[in-house]
Amino acid sequence: MATKSHTVTEVPTNDSPTSANLAATRSAEHKPRLLLMGQKRSGKSSISNVVFHKMAPTETLFIEATTAIKKEAMHSFMEFQVWDIPGQIDYLEPSFDADGIFGGVGAMIWVLDAQDSYLVPILNLVETILHLQQTYPDIKYAVFIHKVDSLTDDFRLDTIRDINQRITDELMDAGLENPPVSFYPTSIFDHSIFEAFSKVIQVLVPQLPTLEALLNTVAAGCRMEKVYLFDVLSKIYIASDTSPVDMAAYELCSDWIDTIVDMSEIYAYQRESEGAGERDGWRQSAESTVGGVRGSSLYLKEINT
Repeated sequence: MATKSHTVTEVPTNDSPTSANLAATRSAEHKPRLLLMGQKRSGKSSISNVVFHKMAPTETLFIEATTAIKKEAMHSFMEFQVWDIPGQIDYLEPSFDADGIFGGVGAMIWVLDAQDSYLVPILNLVETILHLQQTYPDIKYAVFIHKVDSLTDDFRLDTIRDINQRITDELMDAGLENPPVSFYPTSIFDHSIFEAFSKVIQVLVPQLPTLEALLNTVAAGCRMEKVYLFDVLSKIYIASDTSPVDMAAYELCSDWIDTIVDMSEIYAYQRESEGAGERDGWRQSAESTVGGVRGSSLYLKEINT
Protein backbone atom coordinates (compact mmCIF):
# COMPACT_ATOMS: atom_id res chain seq x y z
CA MET A 1 0.00 0.00 0.00
CA ALA A 2 1.45 3.35 -1.01
CA THR A 3 0.98 6.78 0.51
CA LYS A 4 -0.07 9.77 -1.55
CA SER A 5 -0.51 13.52 -1.67
CA HIS A 6 -1.86 15.74 -4.40
CA THR A 7 -2.16 19.34 -5.47
CA VAL A 8 -4.88 21.04 -7.46
CA THR A 9 -4.61 23.95 -9.88
CA GLU A 10 -7.02 25.45 -12.37
CA VAL A 11 -6.23 26.86 -15.79
CA PRO A 12 -8.74 29.45 -17.07
CA THR A 13 -10.16 28.66 -20.48
CA ASN A 14 -11.83 30.73 -23.18
CA ASP A 15 -14.10 29.29 -25.82
CA SER A 16 -10.97 28.65 -27.91
CA PRO A 17 -8.00 28.24 -25.54
CA THR A 18 -4.55 29.07 -26.86
CA SER A 19 -1.05 28.04 -25.84
CA ALA A 20 -0.89 31.12 -23.63
CA ASN A 21 -3.85 29.85 -21.61
CA LEU A 22 -2.08 26.54 -21.04
CA ALA A 23 1.43 27.82 -20.31
CA ALA A 24 1.07 27.03 -16.63
CA THR A 25 0.34 23.40 -17.43
CA ARG A 26 3.61 22.69 -19.22
CA SER A 27 5.84 22.52 -16.12
CA ALA A 28 4.86 18.89 -15.52
CA GLU A 29 4.54 17.80 -19.15
CA HIS A 30 6.69 14.72 -18.68
CA LYS A 31 4.36 13.21 -16.07
CA PRO A 32 1.84 10.66 -17.32
CA ARG A 33 -1.46 12.41 -17.88
CA LEU A 34 -5.02 11.19 -17.67
CA LEU A 35 -7.93 13.23 -19.02
CA LEU A 36 -11.50 13.30 -17.72
CA MET A 37 -13.76 14.30 -20.60
CA GLY A 38 -17.42 14.17 -21.58
CA GLN A 39 -20.55 16.27 -21.91
CA LYS A 40 -21.54 18.89 -19.36
CA ARG A 41 -23.19 17.51 -16.22
CA SER A 42 -22.09 13.97 -17.01
CA GLY A 43 -20.42 13.61 -13.59
CA LYS A 44 -16.73 14.30 -14.28
CA SER A 45 -16.18 16.71 -11.38
CA SER A 46 -18.19 14.52 -9.01
CA ILE A 47 -15.95 11.56 -9.85
CA SER A 48 -12.81 13.63 -9.31
CA ASN A 49 -14.01 14.92 -5.93
CA VAL A 50 -15.13 11.52 -4.65
CA VAL A 51 -12.00 9.66 -5.75
CA PHE A 52 -9.30 12.21 -5.03
CA HIS A 53 -10.81 14.40 -2.28
CA LYS A 54 -12.87 11.86 -0.29
CA MET A 55 -16.00 13.95 -0.78
CA ALA A 56 -19.20 12.20 0.23
CA PRO A 57 -21.20 11.30 -2.89
CA THR A 58 -24.27 13.14 -1.59
CA GLU A 59 -22.26 16.37 -1.35
CA THR A 60 -21.45 16.33 -5.07
CA LEU A 61 -25.00 17.46 -5.81
CA PHE A 62 -23.90 21.00 -4.93
CA ILE A 63 -20.79 21.13 -7.15
CA GLU A 64 -20.87 23.90 -9.74
CA ALA A 65 -20.19 23.12 -13.39
CA THR A 66 -16.49 23.12 -14.30
CA THR A 67 -15.51 26.20 -16.31
CA ALA A 68 -11.73 25.80 -16.22
CA ILE A 69 -9.32 22.96 -16.79
CA LYS A 70 -8.73 21.52 -13.34
CA LYS A 71 -5.47 19.65 -12.79
CA GLU A 72 -4.85 17.09 -10.07
CA ALA A 73 -1.15 16.42 -9.53
CA MET A 74 -0.94 13.00 -7.87
CA HIS A 75 2.15 12.00 -5.89
CA SER A 76 2.09 8.32 -5.10
CA PHE A 77 3.93 5.19 -6.18
CA MET A 78 4.13 7.05 -9.46
CA GLU A 79 3.54 10.69 -10.27
CA PHE A 80 0.78 11.47 -12.72
CA GLN A 81 -1.79 14.12 -13.47
CA VAL A 82 -5.56 13.99 -13.83
CA TRP A 83 -7.08 16.84 -15.86
CA ASP A 84 -10.80 17.58 -15.66
CA ILE A 85 -11.71 19.12 -19.04
CA PRO A 86 -14.86 21.31 -19.15
CA GLY A 87 -17.52 19.88 -21.44
CA GLN A 88 -18.11 23.17 -23.25
CA ILE A 89 -14.60 23.37 -24.76
CA ASP A 90 -14.50 22.72 -28.51
CA TYR A 91 -11.12 21.02 -28.63
CA LEU A 92 -11.56 20.00 -32.29
CA GLU A 93 -11.39 23.61 -33.45
CA PRO A 94 -8.32 24.23 -35.69
CA SER A 95 -7.28 27.20 -33.51
CA PHE A 96 -7.27 25.07 -30.39
CA ASP A 97 -3.84 24.17 -28.97
CA ALA A 98 -4.46 20.41 -29.02
CA ASP A 99 -0.88 19.50 -28.18
CA GLY A 100 -1.12 21.57 -25.00
CA ILE A 101 -3.71 19.12 -23.68
CA PHE A 102 -3.39 15.87 -25.62
CA GLY A 103 0.39 15.76 -26.00
CA GLY A 104 1.77 13.33 -23.43
CA VAL A 105 -1.65 11.89 -22.51
CA GLY A 106 -1.52 8.24 -21.52
CA ALA A 107 -5.25 7.62 -21.20
CA MET A 108 -8.52 9.44 -21.70
CA ILE A 109 -11.68 8.74 -19.69
CA TRP A 110 -14.93 9.67 -21.38
CA VAL A 111 -17.74 9.97 -18.82
CA LEU A 112 -21.10 9.10 -20.33
CA ASP A 113 -24.31 9.66 -18.35
CA ALA A 114 -26.32 6.44 -18.65
CA GLN A 115 -29.45 8.15 -17.30
CA ASP A 116 -29.50 10.72 -20.10
CA SER A 117 -29.79 10.40 -23.87
CA TYR A 118 -26.40 9.15 -24.95
CA LEU A 119 -26.61 9.16 -28.75
CA VAL A 120 -25.03 12.61 -29.20
CA PRO A 121 -22.28 11.99 -26.59
CA ILE A 122 -21.41 8.75 -28.36
CA LEU A 123 -21.02 10.56 -31.68
CA ASN A 124 -18.87 13.21 -29.97
CA LEU A 125 -16.70 10.51 -28.43
CA VAL A 126 -16.26 8.69 -31.74
CA GLU A 127 -15.36 11.95 -33.47
CA THR A 128 -12.84 12.74 -30.74
CA ILE A 129 -11.18 9.32 -30.91
CA LEU A 130 -10.91 9.39 -34.70
CA HIS A 131 -9.46 12.90 -34.58
CA LEU A 132 -6.89 12.07 -31.88
CA GLN A 133 -5.83 8.75 -33.42
CA GLN A 134 -4.30 10.59 -36.34
CA THR A 135 -1.83 12.53 -34.16
CA TYR A 136 -1.77 10.66 -30.83
CA PRO A 137 -2.16 6.95 -31.67
CA ASP A 138 -0.82 5.77 -28.29
CA ILE A 139 -3.67 7.19 -26.20
CA LYS A 140 -5.82 4.53 -24.52
CA TYR A 141 -9.53 5.22 -24.06
CA ALA A 142 -11.91 4.25 -21.29
CA VAL A 143 -15.65 4.87 -21.32
CA PHE A 144 -17.21 5.23 -17.89
CA ILE A 145 -20.89 4.33 -18.33
CA HIS A 146 -21.79 6.45 -15.36
CA LYS A 147 -24.76 6.76 -12.97
CA VAL A 148 -25.87 3.17 -13.55
CA ASP A 149 -26.78 2.71 -9.87
CA SER A 150 -30.37 3.92 -10.33
CA LEU A 151 -31.12 1.66 -13.31
CA THR A 152 -32.88 -1.66 -12.85
CA ASP A 153 -30.69 -4.72 -13.32
CA ASP A 154 -32.10 -5.67 -16.71
CA PHE A 155 -32.13 -2.11 -18.04
CA ARG A 156 -28.58 -1.58 -16.73
CA LEU A 157 -27.27 -4.59 -18.66
CA ASP A 158 -29.15 -3.56 -21.82
CA THR A 159 -27.80 0.01 -21.57
CA ILE A 160 -24.20 -1.11 -21.06
CA ARG A 161 -24.46 -3.56 -23.96
CA ASP A 162 -26.07 -0.96 -26.24
CA ILE A 163 -23.44 1.73 -25.52
CA ASN A 164 -20.59 -0.74 -25.97
CA GLN A 165 -22.00 -1.99 -29.28
CA ARG A 166 -22.77 1.45 -30.69
CA ILE A 167 -19.30 2.86 -29.96
CA THR A 168 -17.49 -0.23 -31.24
CA ASP A 169 -19.59 -0.34 -34.42
CA GLU A 170 -19.12 3.38 -35.12
CA LEU A 171 -15.34 3.12 -34.75
CA MET A 172 -15.08 0.00 -36.88
CA ASP A 173 -17.30 1.52 -39.58
CA ALA A 174 -14.88 4.45 -39.65
CA GLY A 175 -12.00 2.05 -40.31
CA LEU A 176 -10.54 1.77 -36.81
CA GLU A 177 -9.96 -1.94 -36.29
CA ASN A 178 -9.64 -3.24 -32.72
CA PRO A 179 -10.28 0.21 -31.19
CA PRO A 180 -8.31 0.73 -27.93
CA VAL A 181 -11.44 1.38 -25.87
CA SER A 182 -12.44 -0.21 -22.55
CA PHE A 183 -15.87 0.05 -20.95
CA TYR A 184 -16.68 0.30 -17.23
CA PRO A 185 -20.10 0.72 -15.56
CA THR A 186 -19.57 3.18 -12.71
CA SER A 187 -21.29 4.97 -9.86
CA ILE A 188 -19.93 7.26 -7.16
CA PHE A 189 -22.26 5.56 -4.66
CA ASP A 190 -20.36 2.26 -4.64
CA HIS A 191 -16.85 0.96 -5.22
CA SER A 192 -17.24 0.58 -8.98
CA ILE A 193 -15.73 4.02 -9.63
CA PHE A 194 -12.56 3.10 -7.71
CA GLU A 195 -12.29 -0.25 -9.49
CA ALA A 196 -12.65 1.45 -12.88
CA PHE A 197 -10.11 4.15 -12.04
CA SER A 198 -7.69 1.48 -10.85
CA LYS A 199 -7.85 -0.30 -14.21
CA VAL A 200 -7.24 2.94 -16.10
CA ILE A 201 -4.37 4.08 -13.87
CA GLN A 202 -2.65 0.73 -14.37
CA VAL A 203 -2.33 1.57 -18.06
CA LEU A 204 0.04 4.37 -17.00
CA VAL A 205 2.25 2.11 -14.85
CA PRO A 206 5.16 0.82 -16.97
CA GLN A 207 6.31 -1.44 -14.12
CA LEU A 208 2.93 -3.21 -13.92
CA PRO A 209 4.12 -6.66 -15.12
CA THR A 210 6.97 -6.59 -12.59
CA LEU A 211 4.64 -5.53 -9.78
CA GLU A 212 2.14 -8.25 -10.66
CA ALA A 213 4.91 -10.85 -10.65
CA LEU A 214 6.10 -9.68 -7.23
CA LEU A 215 2.58 -9.72 -5.81
CA ASN A 216 2.06 -13.22 -7.27
CA THR A 217 5.14 -14.30 -5.33
CA VAL A 218 3.80 -12.75 -2.13
CA ALA A 219 0.40 -14.39 -2.62
CA ALA A 220 1.93 -17.81 -3.25
CA GLY A 221 4.55 -17.56 -0.49
CA CYS A 222 2.10 -16.34 2.15
CA ARG A 223 -0.90 -18.37 0.94
CA MET A 224 -3.01 -15.26 0.43
CA GLU A 225 -6.13 -15.34 -1.70
CA LYS A 226 -5.56 -11.84 -3.11
CA VAL A 227 -2.88 -9.14 -2.78
CA TYR A 228 -3.39 -5.46 -3.67
CA LEU A 229 -1.01 -2.52 -3.83
CA PHE A 230 -3.27 0.37 -2.84
CA ASP A 231 -2.96 4.11 -2.94
CA VAL A 232 -4.10 5.14 0.54
CA LEU A 233 -6.13 8.30 0.02
CA SER A 234 -7.84 7.50 -3.28
CA LYS A 235 -8.22 3.73 -2.63
CA ILE A 236 -7.12 3.10 -6.20
CA TYR A 237 -5.12 -0.10 -6.44
CA ILE A 238 -2.02 0.39 -8.54
CA ALA A 239 -1.45 -3.33 -9.01
CA SER A 240 -2.62 -6.71 -7.77
CA ASP A 241 -1.67 -10.33 -8.25
CA THR A 242 -3.09 -11.90 -11.38
CA SER A 243 -5.86 -13.94 -9.76
CA PRO A 244 -9.38 -12.70 -10.65
CA VAL A 245 -10.59 -9.62 -8.80
CA ASP A 246 -13.33 -10.36 -6.27
CA MET A 247 -15.34 -7.15 -5.87
CA ALA A 248 -16.51 -8.16 -2.40
CA ALA A 249 -12.90 -8.66 -1.28
CA TYR A 250 -11.85 -5.39 -2.91
CA GLU A 251 -14.63 -3.50 -1.12
CA LEU A 252 -13.62 -5.14 2.16
CA CYS A 253 -9.99 -4.08 1.73
CA SER A 254 -11.01 -0.59 0.68
CA ASP A 255 -13.29 -0.12 3.71
CA TRP A 256 -10.59 -1.44 6.02
CA ILE A 257 -8.11 1.11 4.66
CA ASP A 258 -10.59 3.88 5.51
CA THR A 259 -10.96 2.48 9.03
CA ILE A 260 -7.21 2.25 9.65
CA VAL A 261 -6.50 5.71 8.24
CA ASP A 262 -9.24 7.26 10.37
CA MET A 263 -8.03 5.47 13.50
CA SER A 264 -4.42 6.44 12.80
CA GLU A 265 -5.40 10.10 12.60
CA ILE A 266 -7.08 9.86 16.01
CA TYR A 267 -4.74 7.56 17.93
CA ALA A 268 -1.34 8.02 16.24
CA TYR A 269 1.39 8.98 18.69
CA GLN A 270 4.87 10.44 18.68
CA ARG A 271 7.76 8.22 19.70
CA GLU A 272 11.15 9.00 21.12
CA SER A 273 14.02 8.49 18.67
CA GLU A 274 16.13 5.58 19.85
CA GLY A 275 19.05 6.80 21.95
CA ALA A 276 18.51 10.40 20.89
CA GLY A 277 15.82 11.57 23.28
CA GLU A 278 14.20 13.60 20.48
CA ARG A 279 10.80 13.08 19.00
CA ASP A 280 10.90 11.62 15.49
CA GLY A 281 7.51 12.97 14.42
CA TRP A 282 4.34 11.10 13.69
CA ARG A 283 4.55 7.44 12.92
CA GLN A 284 5.27 7.01 9.22
CA SER A 285 3.49 3.71 8.53
CA ALA A 286 0.60 1.59 9.72
CA GLU A 287 0.24 -2.15 10.11
CA SER A 288 -2.85 -4.13 10.97
CA THR A 289 -4.13 -7.69 11.08
CA VAL A 290 -7.78 -8.58 11.60
CA GLY A 291 -9.56 -11.93 11.43
CA GLY A 292 -13.13 -13.11 11.20
CA VAL A 293 -14.27 -10.42 8.75
CA ARG A 294 -16.81 -12.06 6.41
CA GLY A 295 -14.92 -15.29 6.88
CA SER A 296 -11.59 -13.76 5.86
CA SER A 297 -8.46 -12.43 7.49
CA LEU A 298 -6.95 -9.12 6.39
CA TYR A 299 -3.35 -8.00 6.65
CA LEU A 300 -2.49 -4.39 5.94
CA LYS A 301 1.04 -3.03 5.67
CA GLU A 302 1.68 0.60 4.76
CA ILE A 303 4.83 1.49 2.86
CA ASN A 304 6.30 4.88 2.01
CA THR A 305 7.38 5.80 -1.50
